[in-house]
Amino acid sequence: MQDSGRVMRLATVAVLVAGLWCGTRTSPVVAQQPAPPAATYGAPAAGSFALERAGGIDRWDEAMPLGNGLLGALVWGTGSTVRISLDRGDLWDLRTPDVNTRPDWTWATIAKLRDAGEFKQINALFDNPYEQVAYPTKLPGGRIELSFDPAVTITRIALDTARAEALVDLAGAEVRVRMDAGQKVGVMLIRGAQPTVALIRPAGLDKLGYAPPARSEGSGEWTLKQEAAAPLQYAVVVRREPPQRGSNRTRYAFTIDATRTGRDPLPAARGSVSRALVEDEAAARSRHLAWWKRFWNVSTVRLPDERLQRQYDLVRYFYGAASSPDAPPMPLQGVWTADAGGLPPWKGDFHHDLNTQMTYLAYPEAGLFDQGASFLNFLWDLLPRFRQFAREFYGIEGAAVPGVMALDGQPLGGWAQYSLSPTNGAWVAQSFYLHWKYTNDLVFLKQRAYPWCAEIGRGLQALLKPDASGRLKLPLSSSPEIFDNSPKAWLTPNSNYDLALMRFLFSANAEMADALGDAGAARNWRDTLAHLDPLLLDPATSALMVSAGLPFNQSHRHFSHAMAIYPLGTLNIDGTDADRKTITATLETLVKLGTSQWCGYSFAWMSAMAARVGQADRALQFLGDYDRAFIGPNGFHLNGDQTKSGLSQFTYRPFTLEGNFLAMQAVQEMLLQSWGGVLRVFPAVTASWQDVSFDRLRAEGGWVVSARRANGRTIRVEIRSTTGGTLRLKDPFSGAAEWVGPAPRREGATLVVALRPAELLIGQIAAAGRPGK
Repeated sequence: MQDSGRVMRLATVAVLVAGLWCGTRTSPVVAQQPAPPAATYGAPAAGSFALERAGGIDRWDEAMPLGNGLLGALVWGTGSTVRISLDRGDLWDLRTPDVNTRPDWTWATIAKLRDAGEFKQINALFDNPYEQVAYPTKLPGGRIELSFDPAVTITRIALDTARAEALVDLAGAEVRVRMDAGQKVGVMLIRGAQPTVALIRPAGLDKLGYAPPARSEGSGEWTLKQEAAAPLQYAVVVRREPPQRGSNRTRYAFTIDATRTGRDPLPAARGSVSRALVEDEAAARSRHLAWWKRFWNVSTVRLPDERLQRQYDLVRYFYGAASSPDAPPMPLQGVWTADAGGLPPWKGDFHHDLNTQMTYLAYPEAGLFDQGASFLNFLWDLLPRFRQFAREFYGIEGAAVPGVMALDGQPLGGWAQYSLSPTNGAWVAQSFYLHWKYTNDLVFLKQRAYPWCAEIGRGLQALLKPDASGRLKLPLSSSPEIFDNSPKAWLTPNSNYDLALMRFLFSANAEMADALGDAGAARNWRDTLAHLDPLLLDPATSALMVSAGLPFNQSHRHFSHAMAIYPLGTLNIDGTDADRKTITATLETLVKLGTSQWCGYSFAWMSAMAARVGQADRALQFLGDYDRAFIGPNGFHLNGDQTKSGLSQFTYRPFTLEGNFLAMQAVQEMLLQSWGGVLRVFPAVTASWQDVSFDRLRAEGGWVVSARRANGRTIRVEIRSTTGGTLRLKDPFSGAAEWVGPAPRREGATLVVALRPAELLIGQIAAAGRPGK
């Protein structure tokens, strides 16, 4: 959202390990698109509420979510009590279970035990500690409770996503809450009756053996200081502005400050809230609103389905609220860690066998490069830790990413087949690759994308060994989360999951090396690729299999066998007739086997995959099922079928974020695709969507695209180049169109035109009026 070429300050590894985002963090270079023009393209209207609930909200996971990237808040409550659950992205207990420090806690040990059939011992070493030891874990931050007179009761709670503000209406009072977009504080404005204030320590901390916190209260200030697992300590501070004569409004500021350096976090927290209260409220709010206006103006999507439109906008809002370049990326629950009296499900950790990758899949096309920078900066800073993990756990050079990890990159184990699979890093690498493809930034490619992906590639090359036929194989193989944690989950190498990811990475590395002019490196990657097996196909149907001898033959939540179709896209409909047959057979098998064992993210994944291959009606069907059954009242993805209508046998309700962002990307896949060097406008829009439009979505190659469809046909397309290059556009008009800008030439169904940096091309069908009107 700022000018291209902005340089974020380079963080050293020493700063990362010592600070872990407690306090100020600096960030490496991450390329961004130029700032959009000042025009507004239909962002959510300020003052209109995306979410409203009459009466109160009695569950934390249905609360109104707020955030500024580092700090998060959930606003809820019932009766005369307003609750604000607090979170901070770097609140982590980073102790390591003793068993994880054993010298035999290695991949070689897993292979030895697997070969000997000692599966109980594998579980004892690599799985049970995840379940039996509470740490490492994300920590909840605490809760502010505002208790009003019993006669002052909640009548409505609402969220204005344009302003990023929550509103609580009470009979006799009003509470407005925002997480300031410019400072690491939250602000409450209370009009009318005034409450008593209390700070609540999370009960889940008792499970970690922490001592009670130090508390203070008086002179309009409430503090809580918690000594956590050394060296972490953090402080929560709420402060009230001195009453102003003649005003019925009282302003409060609150924050969490955390440190691992030994400094006292309490003075820093007090300083933050003091500065917030010194700043003029009108000026502070104006600055906050300006940030969010810029955020909403980056791009816009307009759908004819009101429910799907609301969900798309909510998930975009989640990106703005929960991800920023100078803060850790979103783990399973982002900055909204569970406030249910315990610790977060699955430790609130970073799952790299689907969750983080899918959470950050939608940002490039939406143009939200600042939000994506959070994930990329985090991964770049941890590269030394990933090199260390490769040496100590796998016994190789290069780098490897733990499939399940803590904030500092340490592996957590748990279901070792997947949590310790070396190919998860290849999936994470796709985020670097896509960021380069969408920005077309050679500096980012040279300084970040290729170096990071090459390290993962070198690690995998070191693990691969030739079999009797010269084909490269991993010693161990699996496919998340096929057969759960049973001995059957160890599959014949290489599974299609492993094959698809390695084939993608070595091909992507070759492409990046070519772009950098390194022909020798490109040959090396292609040579490794040539010695891998092709994808494994069911001889009876041509559908993708799970692994050799194992067809995909039962309903399952994770489509790990189909990675090549989506999200990797290496198997696509522009390939051969055989490729298209495999794609069709794979999707038909998924549908035939049914959705009984799917989770919410499965429906969003299927929608995105169907859109990618042009199955518009199917894409909309599964997106609708997802929205109807797996979304809470506040838009959060709940893993199980909340309608209990039979869509899934999973009817539980843990909240994780990846399904939200997968659904956002499914919408974008319907509207704009750019894989394979060809831009496709409205490639998977169902006939039921007669009128649909988008403004300033991004496409691979650095293109910024706007388009409009009316009465079932595309009538206008605008494409602006950010870096210059040759545009290849599948003809969106199916024939004659009028063009402003360089005249495209036709190559079959594709239009080809060279554009200079910042040059604009406009196409419009003649019947829709003159271009530019």
